[in-house]
Amino acid sequence: MPPCPALPDGFDFTDPDVLQHRVPLPEFAELRLAEPVRWIPQPANVAGFQDEGYWAVTRHADVKYVSTHPELFSSTLNTAIIRFNEHIERDAIDAQRLILLNMDPPEHTRVRQIVQRVFTPRAIRALEERLRTRALNIAANAREHAGPFDFVTEVACELPLQAIAELIGVPQEDRSKIFDWSNRMIAYDDPEYAITEEVGAESATELIAYAMNMAADRKACPAKDIVTTLVAAEDEGNLGSDEFGFFVLMLAVAGNETTRNAITHGMHAFLTHPEQWELYKRERPETAAEEIVRWATPVVSFQRTATQDTELGGKRIKKGERVGIFYASANHDPEVFENPDAFDITRDPNPHLGFGGGGPHYCLGKSLAVLEIDLIFNAVADAMPDLRLVGAPRRLRSAWINGVKELRVSSG
Repeated sequence: MPPCPALPDGFDFTDPDVLQHRVPLPEFAELRLAEPVRWIPQPANVAGFQDEGYWAVTRHADVKYVSTHPELFSSTLNTAIIRFNEHIERDAIDAQRLILLNMDPPEHTRVRQIVQRVFTPRAIRALEERLRTRALNIAANAREHAGPFDFVTEVACELPLQAIAELIGVPQEDRSKIFDWSNRMIAYDDPEYAITEEVGAESATELIAYAMNMAADRKACPAKDIVTTLVAAEDEGNLGSDEFGFFVLMLAVAGNETTRNAITHGMHAFLTHPEQWELYKRERPETAAEEIVRWATPVVSFQRTATQDTELGGKRIKKGERVGIFYASANHDPEVFENPDAFDITRDPNPHLGFGGGGPHYCLGKSLAVLEIDLIFNAVADAMPDLRLVGAPRRLRSAWINGVKELRVSSG
């Protein structure tokens, strides 16, 4: 076996200061080769957990193994979020177990079976034409800028937000509230937003309350919409108002933030790989969206907690220890991807883990996300074929999201 990689002293893959500057792909490459499962020590409580660190899992095969064995690796015990703010109270962590992302079977199975009604092929097809029109309008409006503009706010964030609002029937006039609440919930690591943990928690509470009111309205007065099918379905199980509230909370972050960042990273990749942009404009390959997600990997990592003593990658993992599954590393694993550091929109097959590593938590909204990415890039290619970069992306300071706050571009 190659020698153990010499990571700098105290290097932590969940350090928000690291991710603010870059995804640590060189360090991941070293670990995959030399020590694919490695203990990463942390100062007590820096991540909000009373422990001494976590295991970093960096190989594609091992990330898949952890993801597909929920009986060994729990999402509930410490949630799937690998790093909270150090000041978070344990009660606030435990409260997040009500979110689907942080459930284990059989409770996870019950809730997922209900909410996947939202994402049936038929439901997504029913949205497609409305979303195509919206994508065309977003691109056309952005083109009207005489000078440089921010691609994130003008293009990338619009379609995912509108798609979720369409999906659950949020009135047009309330959509900006959903955007603001979801932004505040995930921005607590970034000082530019000056958002405290308390403000993030308040935003989550407001969003849940809004969704619970929607659920109560539909229970009292059913309509022909998704909310009604989730909360008022007779005899086939339904969500309580609080469960619906937490489902909308998950949609607002998982469905909005991730797709927005995939679109932003995708645009940046196209504009820094002009031959790929030319190829896309010419051929519009159906494989492009999957490569954009692999390249972007909007969620760098989630975590699981060992339910018993077990072994992974030659390491003994003790019951109760946290295990970080690094999708960003898995998606650059040369054992699985030829030329993993190349952005190649014709890549096929493309077994990336940008939608999770399989198993019970595989992304519910994958088909919707792929549709949104396809629609928005088709619209941008038609409306702004000569789009160009004006500045480097300004990255989000976050422990686990590969986020971009601003990407200055010009269509003139």
